[in-house]
Amino acid sequence: MAEAARNLVCVGADPAAVTDCLNFGNPEKPDRFWQLKRAVEGIAAACTALKVPVVSGNVSLYNEGPEAAVFPTPTIGMVGVLQHIDQHCTMGFKKSGHQVALVGVTRPELGGSEYLAVQHGLEAGMPPALDLPAEVAVQNFVLEAIRRGLVASAHDCSEGGLAVTLAESAIAGEVGVSAAVSRVGDRVDMTLFAESQSRIVISFDPRHADALAAMADELGADFQLIGSVGGSRVTMLEVVEEVMDLPLDAVKQAHHTPIYAAMGEA
Repeated sequence: MAEAARNLVCVGADPAAVTDCLNFGNPEKPDRFWQLKRAVEGIAAACTALKVPVVSGNVSLYNEGPEAAVFPTPTIGMVGVLQHIDQHCTMGFKKSGHQVALVGVTRPELGGSEYLAVQHGLEAGMPPALDLPAEVAVQNFVLEAIRRGLVASAHDCSEGGLAVTLAESAIAGEVGVSAAVSRVGDRVDMTLFAESQSRIVISFDPRHADALAAMADELGADFQLIGSVGGSRVTMLEVVEEVMDLPLDAVKQAHHTPIYAAMGEA
């Protein structure tokens, strides 16, 4: 729910309505029913906080065999409304010299992350917590900044964490980025790959930095300058040491061919 609304906000749209599809096992079993109940309660809490109604949906139950059930899977679709077509935004960085900021807080959360799964072969830990008031503050700030024309790009942090978000915006904009990860957290892997919720990466003309910082403070959203757009590389810095420094073309190739790579054909 929160990520769906965040994606709409990143294009400058007001989240307007939700449809859901709830896929679960046999609800006659107490543990399966508990999963369904908690998912519905979570959707209801998010709808209340985000002020978005569920207008349609369906439920698919009894999805299990003799030994196991499907993973509990609430699937969310959400639509939004642009007030004005010329007040939209995209995820790609736009111009060399623009500054990059992280809106929202990165917490020490690697549980259930792509990093743990891909690098360490682990499916473990608690998933990231969701602070709904913080989510609302982040979304309100970014939406208002886009409408005022202060933001050049916006992209939510989700799977893969901050490193993947920065790479995707660089790929979409066909321009490099340099980010100081030490400004976000002390532990490099946590800073780059934590999948903490309620975070959006924005880029903007440096002339708007003070206005954005003041607006973030007014609306209760955490705002931190972390880097700048430019060049043809994706670079992450820790103090003065380069943690990651890759040609944009190599990043693009890796991003566009994950299935081939997983099958050993890249």
